[in-house]
Amino acid sequence: MAPRIMVVEDEEALAILLRYNLTAEGYEVDHVARGDEADLRLKETVPDLLILDWMLPALSGIEICRRLRARPETARLPVIMLTARGEESERIRGLSQGADDYVVKPFSVPELVARVHALLRRVKPEHVAHRLVIGDIELDRVTKRVRRAERELHLGPTEFRLLEFLMKSPGRVFARDHLLDSVWGQDVYVDERTVDVHVGRLRKVLNRRGQADPIRTVRGAGYAFDETFGRKA
Repeated sequence: MAPRIMVVEDEEALAILLRYNLTAEGYEVDHVARGDEADLRLKETVPDLLILDWMLPALSGIEICRRLRARPETARLPVIMLTARGEESERIRGLSQGADDYVVKPFSVPELVARVHALLRRVKPEHVAHRLVIGDIELDRVTKRVRRAERELHLGPTEFRLLEFLMKSPGRVFARDHLLDSVWGQDVYVDERTVDVHVGRLRKVLNRRGQADPIRTVRGAGYAFDETFGRKA
């Protein structure tokens, strides 16, 4: 099951950006805009990690963090605090109230995602898998190797990233523009048909000797890693 992240942020544009990028990394993301609502929600369900804005309507992030640390069920919940306050004294205050990390606005989204990975790896290593295994396909994110059954597959770097991205969210359909942003990067300007070319190359390496195709094409929508792959009779 994918790690669950709660984002407590009242800036709608930033919340949408965080949800988009964290979902693209394979996380389940829940968004709350108000501090009092977040406090209630956290009493009902505890995520794997909390991204918490300092300044919120009704209840501040600092107060939420203080309350979390006072409850046994959330005392060890990983918390990344977001704030526009960059002074050393404010950072110390945030950390002293129980935040595990502190990010000053404006910030780099890739850096925040990297901090999420690092914090989960440190406190909940079971949620940061080095290997993705679906059916008879195994992808090792450390050694950059892919195997299908007993055969090692030789993929180019783009095909590897494409397969890794799809395998992180089996069953989810990704549009071509989403794949371009997530696999190639938002600063790379290439035609959407490039996705089709690389999916074709990936399929050519994956599917030899009549093997089942794990990649599903959804006409007019995009591509997905077939969630039923490996379970078919």
